Amino acid sequence: MNRIVRMETFHDEFVCFVRVTADDGAIGWGQTSTYNADITAQVFHRQIAPWALGADSHDIAGLVHLIERREHKYPGSYRARALAGLDTALWDMAGRRAGKPVASLIGGGPQRIRAYASSMKRDISAADEAARLVRLCGEQGFTAAKWRIGAECGDDIDEWPGRTEEIIPTVARALGDGIDKLVDANSGFSVPRAIEVGRMLADHGVSHYEEPVPYWDLDATKAVTDAVPIDVTGGEQDWDLVTWKRMIDMRAIDVVQPDVMYMGGMTRTLEVARMAAAAGLPCTPHSANLSLVTMCSMHLLAAIPNAGKYLEVSIEGDDYYPWQRNLFLGRPFKVTDGHVAVTDAPGWGVEISPAWLDRATYSEAALENFRPSAYGALYHKGGKL
Repeated sequence: MNRIVRMETFHDEFVCFVRVTADDGAIGWGQTSTYNADITAQVFHRQIAPWALGADSHDIAGLVHLIERREHKYPGSYRARALAGLDTALWDMAGRRAGKPVASLIGGGPQRIRAYASSMKRDISAADEAARLVRLCGEQGFTAAKWRIGAECGDDIDEWPGRTEEIIPTVARALGDGIDKLVDANSGFSVPRAIEVGRMLADHGVSHYEEPVPYWDLDATKAVTDAVPIDVTGGEQDWDLVTWKRMIDMRAIDVVQPDVMYMGGMTRTLEVARMAAAAGLPCTPHSANLSLVTMCSMHLLAAIPNAGKYLEVSIEGDDYYPWQRNLFLGRPFKVTDGHVAVTDAPGWGVEISPAWLDRATYSEAALENFRPSAYGALYHKGGKL
C-alpha cells in the first residue's frame, strides 16, 4: 500500500487544481469542478482531505465510497465537486505510475476523438451565431455544432422574443447537410412548448435536443422524449446515482450526459456510463469549458463501449471564459480535422501552467502535521484512517 501523505490545492474563484502525493513519491494532478472554486477548496480541505490522508492511493473506488459514507450528511453538489479533485488526481497518479494514459487504465487507449463545436452564448443574434459556427467548422474541420435556444431556466420566456424561432432555421440552413446539428435549451421550456420546439428542430435536421425542460423534473423530460422524433439528452447537472438510476430505468432521456467534475470524478462517472451501457444508451459527457473536465471526458470517450458520437469542445474565448486562458502548457485541446487527441502521455496527459499555479491561492494538508477541525476532532476523531 502506498499511502496518501500530502494534498495541496491551488485555486482562484473559478478553478481549483489539486496535487496529491503518496509516500512512494508518486504525484497526481486533479481538479475540482469549476466556479466558486474557492468555496470548493474549503470543502475539499474540511470534508475530503481528512479521510484521504493516510489512505491507500491505489484504491480509488474504495476511498470514494468511504468518503461518501463518512460525509453522508452532505450528499450534495459541493461534496461531489470537491471529491472530483481527489478522484481525478488519483487517476492521474495511477496513469503516471503505470506510464499509461488514464484511457488505457479504464479499457481504452490513445486515439482521436470526434469533437463538436459548442456555443455557450445566448446574447448573440441568429446571423452572427450562424456565421461563426460556419467559419469554425471550415477552419477546424468540425462536423458537428451546437447552439443555444430558449433562455436558461426560462419558463418559456425566450432570451428575447422570437429568438428560438429565428435561430433554429438560420443556423441549420447555414451549416447545411454535412454538419450534425445540436441545440441546448438549458431547462428553458414547459412540456408543451418543448414538444413544439422539438418538432421544429426535427423539421430542420437537428438531432440532439439537450435539457428541453427543467432537468430536475424527470417525468416532464420523459414526456418530451416520448413525444419528439429526435434524441432528448440530459444529466449534466446530476450527481446522485439514485437519480441517475431512475433516469435511465424510466428512459427519461435518449443520451446520458454526465459531467465528470459535477459527478465527483471519473470513478462515479464510470458508474453512470456502465448503467447507461446496460440499458443500451450512449454516453456523451458534458464538458463545457477547456479546463480538466474536457480532458477527462476525452479519456472517458476513448474507453467506454457506449461512447457517444462526439466530444463537447467549447468555442468560447476570453470574452466568455477569461479564466480558462493559459491553464495548461501547450495546446491539449487543439482541434484538427474536427478531432482532438488522447495521446500516449501518462495520466491525463497535460501539464498545468507553473505561472498559473504561482498566482493561485495555496493550501496544504499533510499527514505528518494534520490537525482536524473542531467538528472533525469532536465527531470524527480527526478523520484520519
